[in-house]
Order: sequence, then C-alpha cells, then structure tokens
Amino acid sequence: MRIVFMGTPDFAVAALEALHAAGHDIAAVCTQPPRPAGRGKRPRPSPVQMHAEALGLPVRCPASLRDAATQAELATLKAELAVVVAYGLILPAAVLRSFPRGCLNIHASLLPRWRGAAPIQRAIMAGDTETGVSIMQMERGLDTGPVLLSRATPIGPRETAGSLHDRLAGMGAELIVKALERIDDLTPVPQPTDGVTYAAKIDKAEARIDWTRPAAEIDRQIRGLSPFPGAWCEMEGERVKVLLAAPEAGEGPPGTVLDDRLLVACGTGALRLLQLQRAGRAAMDAERFLLGFPLSAGGRLV
Repeated sequence: MRIVFMGTPDFAVAALEALHAAGHDIAAVCTQPPRPAGRGKRPRPSPVQMHAEALGLPVRCPASLRDAATQAELATLKAELAVVVAYGLILPAAVLRSFPRGCLNIHASLLPRWRGAAPIQRAIMAGDTETGVSIMQMERGLDTGPVLLSRATPIGPRETAGSLHDRLAGMGAELIVKALERIDDLTPVPQPTDGVTYAAKIDKAEARIDWTRPAAEIDRQIRGLSPFPGAWCEMEGERVKVLLAAPEAGEGPPGTVLDDRLLVACGTGALRLLQLQRAGRAAMDAERFLLGFPLSAGGRLV
C-alpha cells in the first residue's frame, strides 16, 4: 500500500520501521522540524527523521499542515492512506480527506480511556492496572474516531513510563501492520460515550514531589514521570530527580529521611528512593548517589 507516515518522537520509530519492513511504499515521512537541543542549542532532527533518512525515505518537515501549499504537496504524493503516530501537529479536515483510505492513528491507550497527549504517563499516575494500543480512524475530534483494532496489556506494579512506552511502541508497530493487511475486512467500531478520560499534557508543576501525599500516590507519580521529565524534590537546596522508588513501612514528618539508605516519610507510609539523578549528571542507584551526596537520618526533603 502507498502510504504517508506522520510521526515525530521515539514512540513512532518502531511503527515506521515495521511498515518499511512489511514492504509498504512509503511515499513520504512527515515529521516536526528540527528543534534546538543540547548545550549548544543546535537544531536536532526528530527521532523519526533520523530513522527515515537512515532507511532512505523522503522526509518532509512542515511547520504546519494548515497552509494550502503543504496540503497540495501531500495530494501530489497520491498515497492511499496516512499512518499517524504521535505526530504533534493537527491534521486539518482537508488533509484528513486527501487520503482515499483515510488516516489511521496508533494511540497508546484503550480508547476511549486516555484520549490526548500523555496516555502512558496518565495511566500509571492514575493507578490503572491495564492499558494497551488502539488503531483508530482519525476524524476532526481529539482521538474520537472509531477503533479498527486494539490490544490490551497489564501495567506491572513497578512499571515506569519508560518501560511501558517501549512495550506499547512495539505493540503498536505489530498492530498497524496487521491493520493494513486486513484493512478491507476490518469493521470500525465507534467509541463508547462512557469511560472517556483525557490525558492532558504533563505540566512542569506536576513533577515536583509533595511529600505530604500518600506513599502509593508519590510512587505512581515517580514511575509515571520516569525517565522524563522526572519527578523531583529539593535535597539541601539542590533539585534532584527521583526516577525510581518503592513503598515501605515507616512514619514521620513528611519529607523526613528515616534512615541512612534514603527511606523518606510521606503523608502516609514511606518511600525507599532507589534511583536518583542530579542536574547535569547520569542517573544512579541510591548507594552510589549517597557516596557523593550523603544524607543521614533526620534530614528533610522538600
């Protein structure tokens, strides 16, 4: 099938590679323009752009799909269908109509739960025990289109957003290949009106740890934001990310360090901090962290 692929971050790379390996004619790969990154703030291509170029695929980086010239250029590709994965740009109605077989989206949740920008993080932070991937026919609403295929997977009790991201990316790649193989036989199923939730983009303010909350909630926050953007707190005036922790028994004033191995009191219960990251440094386990940043019982984290 002749397709246009639209995606930007790491999550979309597995699907691009799977479609290419399956022999589909990828007329073009659309991705967001390079963004300033690193210390030098030099423009860095998206992960999808880098992988597309490595595969020898033509790449386009429009800043928007709203202008007539870009829409006309897409039409000249004469693609049957578009596959969209975490693209990050709105597809106007004219673009949705320009592909005879429509636009299919790989979404990292079991729709209608967690429509929106951050379904992986929100599922973990909410304490969901199951999530999955949906292949959806796109329409003008936010992730409201009918579902062609879906696959569920459990969320492990110690799962992080990073590990779940990688699993769902692989599942989505497998499922989109299957969807294109069976596209003439699949029946789009409208999403139910019950059970709709929205996965709003993660706000920077959500990343700060509030030690007055229960340990179980903070644990979900830490896992849902690991490895990026990373939940954080202040330790002796320095901002430190906490990338992994585990609930344990313990009590004390919230934020108090209860022993010499980073057991921290919460509003209810306590958390053992297991992996941390100081600004400008690599992530490290607690034992190594304490060698360069000793924190003894009685200290306070804020």
